[in-house]
Amino acid sequence: MTARSVGAAVVAPLRTAVRRWTRSMSLRVVVSTLVVGIGTVVLLGAYVTTDIRDGLVDDRVETVLAESARDAATAQERADTSTAANPADLQQFVYDLQLELRALGGQSRGLVMLRSPDNTSAVPLTIGESTTDLRFVVSAAMREAVEEGVTQPWQFVSLPGTDDPGVVVGSPLEIPVAGPFELYFVYSLANEAATLSLIQQVLAIGAVVLVALVVAMTWFVTLQAVRPVRQAARVASRLAEGRLSERMTVRGHDEMATLAQTFNEMAESLQRQITRMEDLSRLQRRFVSDVSHELRTPLTTIRMASDVLHDARADFPPHVSRSAELLSTQLDRFEALLSDLLEISRIDAGAAQLEFEEVDLADVVRDEVEAVAPIAQDMGVELRLHIGPGAHTASIDRPRVGRIVRNLLSNAIEHCQDRPVDIAVAANRRGVAVVVRDYGLGLTPHQMERVFDRFWRADSARARTMGGTGLGLSIAREDAMLHDGTLEAWGSPGQGASFRLLLPRTSEGLGKNSPLKLVLREREFADVGPQVALAVPTLPRSGREQDAEVAP
Repeated sequence: MTARSVGAAVVAPLRTAVRRWTRSMSLRVVVSTLVVGIGTVVLLGAYVTTDIRDGLVDDRVETVLAESARDAATAQERADTSTAANPADLQQFVYDLQLELRALGGQSRGLVMLRSPDNTSAVPLTIGESTTDLRFVVSAAMREAVEEGVTQPWQFVSLPGTDDPGVVVGSPLEIPVAGPFELYFVYSLANEAATLSLIQQVLAIGAVVLVALVVAMTWFVTLQAVRPVRQAARVASRLAEGRLSERMTVRGHDEMATLAQTFNEMAESLQRQITRMEDLSRLQRRFVSDVSHELRTPLTTIRMASDVLHDARADFPPHVSRSAELLSTQLDRFEALLSDLLEISRIDAGAAQLEFEEVDLADVVRDEVEAVAPIAQDMGVELRLHIGPGAHTASIDRPRVGRIVRNLLSNAIEHCQDRPVDIAVAANRRGVAVVVRDYGLGLTPHQMERVFDRFWRADSARARTMGGTGLGLSIAREDAMLHDGTLEAWGSPGQGASFRLLLPRTSEGLGKNSPLKLVLREREFADVGPQVALAVPTLPRSGREQDAEVAP
């Protein structure tokens, strides 16, 4: 397994958990309550356990010290009153003393008797411990403390063989004739340890039950609060889909019922407003469509008359001939405006029909660039086309996409101020992009917000040299949206403007990574691909130019 596959196996569950955490309020509330509850129970349990343990041990130590002090005093009293003077009598005395001390301490106490290091007596006595290896619990520090005369030194130890906790208490013992000895009482704390273990088990079981109850209560309360919110979200989603008759169910008279009632009142108000606006919009669209259609007939008649006048303009006086040319030009703009208005009305009415076909978008862009190249050349504008490597095929409506590109090119040529216009085409697995960039007037932030508005112009005093109607960019954006694509704009005063068309290549959509940036610097277009040579036909000369040649 590679490092990448291992990383993916770790990251995928993490992403799933994060997604569920961010999307579920119930999960966040329950997990937060669980974490806080467990933390509180652990801290409280640790405090209670420590307090109980310290109490048990302190009580036991006090008892042990009192008992050992009493028995040590008894042992010293027996030694002081003993009449034993020879080794045999002294050995018997020590034996009897150990039996007596063991009887006083019971089974829970051990006894260790050691010869003091500074004992110089020549009397041999057999001494030892009540349990095998019990002498090893007496540390060197304990023996040193007893030797130095510390009153009842003690310490915690681990008993041999069982590892049970215990307490060892030291005391000096002076035996006449035999010299100084050390007496150690070893007490087991096994009963206290068992009691503490039982208390910890009870606390653990209680903690688990308490946490479970808290989580269950939290889940129940959260569901009561979240269920109406989820219902409101579902109803709101259905309202957004256009199902304006959806309403929330109102139960009871509590805060949630008030929320549901208020939500329903808001939905009814929205339904009334949307219905009224739809009616007004429908009337407006119908009016525009009807006017556009009705204007077709008189426009056709005017066009026929204009063509007759335009063809015979050579026989007219100069001012009449110029009027005939202006009439023909303005009729062309009027027809274009009517066509755009009809297209806008079809889009607004949702009646726009798309005919999809697999087309290489690079071919569409090249055709449109070559179509406007003569006009750009006539205006002194250089068009530079850059096409990225690979295929640029996508399922599109070719006439509509061609119209988008044509509008972007016309807009760039109109505002480039005789500087070059760069066009780039690139694609990735999920999308194909077209960027049209000029380096002319540019756009202010306020103008960028309105650049796609209908009939809006950045400079109302500037004449349209290419005969635009003011609807081109609006229709272009609508066409892009009909393809589930996007059309974005960028501009900066004095630095030009850039428009990017993004179209999906598959049903997966555009994805997050665009084939081209919205803003490309002039030198970055060469990185997209080499500049494509354009076939630029020669424009036919206008009637006015022909007249100028033959004029005296």
